[in-house]
Amino acid sequence: MMQAAKKPKLQVECFIQPSSTPAVKLIREYAFSNGRTTLQTGHVSLGEAALESEPDGSLYEPHTIQDWPDYNDWDEVSPFCDPPIIAGDVLQDKHKEYAADNPLLVWLLDRQFFLDETIFLEGRGHEGQRTVCRYGSEIEEPKYRCRDCFGMEMYCRHCTVERHQSSPLHVVEEWNGSFFQRTHLKSLGLRVQLGHPPSDHCYNPRPSTGNDFIVVDINGIHDVVLDFCGCHTAQLHYKQLLQVRWYPATMTDPQTAATFNILEHYQLLSFESKILAYEFYHSLARRSNNTGLSPIKDRYSAFIRIVHEWRHLRQLRRSGQVHDPGGIAETKAGELAVVCPACPHAGKNLPQGWENSPPATRQNVLLTLVDRWLYALFVAIDANFHLKQKAVSSDQVDPGLNTGWAYFVEERAYKSYLSEQANERQERSTCVSHNAVNMADTKSSQGLAATGIGTIDCARHEFKLPNGVGDLQKGERYSNMDYIVFSALVGFTVTVLNISYDIACQWSKNLWNRMEHMPARLHIPRDDVLVRYFVPKFHIAAHIATCQLTFSWNFTKWVGRTDGEAPERGWASANRVASSTKEMGPGTRRDTLDDHFGDWNWKKTTTLDSQGRTLKRKMENAIKWEREHRVALYDLEGTIQPALLDEWGTEVEMWEEDNTRPNPFESKLAPITQAAVRSQLAELEAQELREGINHSLDDNVSPSVLISGGIELEDLQQRLKRDISDLSLHPTENQREAIIHRTNALQRHIDSWTRYQQLYMPIVSTLRSSTNPSPGFPQTLKPQDFPLYLPSALLNHLDCNHRLMKHEWKLRQAQAHDALNELRSHLHLHKNLRGQAASTCAQNLIAHVEAKKDAAVARYRCAHQAIESLSCRLDEMGWEATLRPLRHEDIRPMGDFTGDRTQGTRTISWIWLTTDVDTSPSKNESVQDCVRIEWCKAHACAAQWSEEVELLAKEMRRVLAFLEWQGSWWHQRTMLRSSEKTTEQEGLQAYAYRQAALRSAMQTSFQARWSFVSHLSSTSSTLASEDDSGPSIDAPPAVMEF
Repeated sequence: MMQAAKKPKLQVECFIQPSSTPAVKLIREYAFSNGRTTLQTGHVSLGEAALESEPDGSLYEPHTIQDWPDYNDWDEVSPFCDPPIIAGDVLQDKHKEYAADNPLLVWLLDRQFFLDETIFLEGRGHEGQRTVCRYGSEIEEPKYRCRDCFGMEMYCRHCTVERHQSSPLHVVEEWNGSFFQRTHLKSLGLRVQLGHPPSDHCYNPRPSTGNDFIVVDINGIHDVVLDFCGCHTAQLHYKQLLQVRWYPATMTDPQTAATFNILEHYQLLSFESKILAYEFYHSLARRSNNTGLSPIKDRYSAFIRIVHEWRHLRQLRRSGQVHDPGGIAETKAGELAVVCPACPHAGKNLPQGWENSPPATRQNVLLTLVDRWLYALFVAIDANFHLKQKAVSSDQVDPGLNTGWAYFVEERAYKSYLSEQANERQERSTCVSHNAVNMADTKSSQGLAATGIGTIDCARHEFKLPNGVGDLQKGERYSNMDYIVFSALVGFTVTVLNISYDIACQWSKNLWNRMEHMPARLHIPRDDVLVRYFVPKFHIAAHIATCQLTFSWNFTKWVGRTDGEAPERGWASANRVASSTKEMGPGTRRDTLDDHFGDWNWKKTTTLDSQGRTLKRKMENAIKWEREHRVALYDLEGTIQPALLDEWGTEVEMWEEDNTRPNPFESKLAPITQAAVRSQLAELEAQELREGINHSLDDNVSPSVLISGGIELEDLQQRLKRDISDLSLHPTENQREAIIHRTNALQRHIDSWTRYQQLYMPIVSTLRSSTNPSPGFPQTLKPQDFPLYLPSALLNHLDCNHRLMKHEWKLRQAQAHDALNELRSHLHLHKNLRGQAASTCAQNLIAHVEAKKDAAVARYRCAHQAIESLSCRLDEMGWEATLRPLRHEDIRPMGDFTGDRTQGTRTISWIWLTTDVDTSPSKNESVQDCVRIEWCKAHACAAQWSEEVELLAKEMRRVLAFLEWQGSWWHQRTMLRSSEKTTEQEGLQAYAYRQAALRSAMQTSFQARWSFVSHLSSTSSTLASEDDSGPSIDAPPAVMEF
């Protein structure tokens, strides 16, 4: 028979809170159940009798648990507590709090114990009762203890030295009778012997110069006595140091070394925190002595030189160059880089015969893309002007160690090419005024050897490409960027290349002509590669309308949901090292950045396995959005005539095959503006005059001029109101004078305009007289508040000339479209200004743009209100599709979406979707044009999400294939280089086997985490056919098979 579980045991601990009145006891109740501690508290007021009953000095002392009874259930209350007095800290069962829920508050109750224990360690503790060493002589007193060894035992001098033969860098303290003071193993007689095991004796020790050797370790900077081995089989001094994992600062007569441990620690710390070597070294110095009373020998220069060499050697190790029979000299350009496993690499992760499809020519673009788009290489180009380098040192003094073997291009050839192109002028931009183009020759470089760097990245996975980084001397010049781009691309064998660059519309012009003037080794086979150019999604809004359509990722087929912004995501990490690298010499800076870029790529490789990140997260999102967009497109097409869908689909296919054909994403109707409408109305009135028809009641002011002037006056009124409201509480005399002049000028314009208005709209005189019942007194309304009574402002029962209402209808529509265009412009400008520093100039500029944006919003809402009023009287319909009410949440830039939506998961604000339609009689044509554009976008979006799912599945397979190839490659390295010594051969093989095992483990892990793809893809859409299982790692579509 099973025994019933016991109820949780309660322990009550009573504390009396030190307060004046009233005196309060804080009761804490603990229950231990299922391995968790439950805490409840209650405050109990104490009467005078209770206070008097307490003995002196016990008011603030805690009672013991025995002073309180045991509880058997949470519902019971202490018999000493009157229930109505207990304050409400006691929680209900369903809201119980546990000690582990807020450990800081629990610790706060016992922090005194923590403080006491840490201070008690300053003494000898129980070891103070020991008079003789537990292992040594009974004569020697145990007065030494080690801060790095486990435990607090104390030993005599002899035992302390013997126990630290294998730990010569531990920190030792000596008890001087009153306190512990730091001492050194060197002063206790410890000598570090190299070339032999710690317990062995060398018969020919060779002391280091002056018996003064400095070792930098993670627990400080140590001064040790070091003996090199002088036996006949002894190695060179620097080799003896390396064999005990101490890295020497020099090869000849080394006197300084850093442990491998501290070098690995600093390298990782520099990757994660970007700490400066200077700060790190001096923090170690302070660990050794934080008072300054005992100066530490300065080895900072030696330390940074060791770090520089260490970074280089680690890259050589990880790239497998140590296993090459030819040694380091056989290293080729870019071989030290960590490459993207998801990108296409011929012979590594591409299927056999992938290249056996029709050649990539401009005549069969569509056929080439259909067969090869899954094997396309996506790259993104960008420049970073934070990673500058001051004009310190030179390439002759500090040439660098990698010399083009990693991410930076080889410097000598690079600068030789740039010197040949020094007199070439940068082509001017024909798009918007790109500073990257137009100011490339004028960018200030005073005091700088490099104004920044240019890079080319993998656009889909954010990897830096081998030989894809180079210094910029005077901004983002074509000559620099061309060399960097082609240096990276020659390492790939692809037939389809998608290039993203924020100035691609300009840079792509004459690119192949510029390539012909570059070294032959950088030429790529132009006729065998289909190249497409794009502008990154969040940069394209700054381009002219033609570029926004021609170079858009969103409207192009066979690119998935690529955004082209990969370099921007990496700059946040890289920019944190700018403060240190800008002070370095040229070679050290390039090698340091190479190491940081390598770590960035490696982290990208490993995070492919992280839950909710990269490929796994992207695939989950892609399957979700592919399903939603396919359903949305299906619903939209259900409202459109099949004949129109066929016609629009043909237009899209023709444009995708040949971009010189009409772009289906462009409106076929001419845009409308207020100026254009005024011109049309003036031409119409001129034609009527030629036909003998005159509707004008005055020779100087026609009906259209009257309405147009009224709308302008309305705008002037709103501007004056805003400027008056923006005045400070105490404006200057100049400000007051300017406002007065503008007010007077507005009043004169209104007086002139109202005289003509009375001719065309006599009813207005009656309205004004009703609002001003005392004609003998001057008008009290300010000009900015004066009612203009345009036709749209009149009530429906009031009579108004139909022609005037028609004129205002057309002008108001044009005003609304103008206001939307202005709003879009200011929203885009405001978005680009948000990253400005908080300087007065920048803040004034932002405030000015914000005011312009608000003015455009007010102008649109005014126009919309007038249109809404006139539409009822003129029986106008269909205008609501393009001129909707402008809500606050609609006012956002193109790149800002509601919630967590993006361009592919938008709902984008309608202000960016509306077209400036014509006010022609064919309203159906204008609505149809708007629907056509929306269908094209929806069709492209749904197709891109479907492509994204296929691309991601292909990339997952490429990652697995690459890891399999790389594991096999490391296995081959085990026997590639032979050594006469079995110990050396074993080291070579062990490292290669470890790397191969790592790739195998990663492959297994990736395969397990991505196993969901087959299941999710097969159920991704209810619209899919029964035999359409979707993309899968295990069973991909035929086009994806290896």
